Amino acid sequence: MEALGVTATPYMTLLALSVILLVFQILLQGMLATRELGSQWNAGPRDEGLEPKGKFAGRAARASKNFRETYPAFVGLLLGVAFTGDDASRWGLIGGWIWFVARIVYLPLYLAGIPYFRSFVWLISMMGLLAMTIALFR
Repeated sequence: MEALGVTATPYMTLLALSVILLVFQILLQGMLATRELGSQWNAGPRDEGLEPKGKFAGRAARASKNFRETYPAFVGLLLGVAFTGDDASRWGLIGGWIWFVARIVYLPLYLAGIPYFRSFVWLISMMGLLAMTIALFR
């Protein structure tokens, strides 16, 4: 169990950074929606079902949703490679960083409306998850 404390440090750092990225995306989407629909909408129960119609608020919401679709897999895989040990190859940690950096790059590409390169960056993030999955079986 002592090895876990030694090897878990870079994994937990990456996990903490990913939570910061998650919160940033949620705050960005909320800020852009509030700018469009107003603070009363934000503070209210939102019973009327209003959705922001502006392109940046919509893109931020979709990018956040896209992030949250792969985030549980990232967290599970990261914890898996941290607990099972990834010392020999470090592919689990490398894959985690690939996913994380690709997700950072993805957000401004989505907000800017850049179509094909954005999809390519998403594929790179999936390669990071694949590397993490392979690391679990080594």
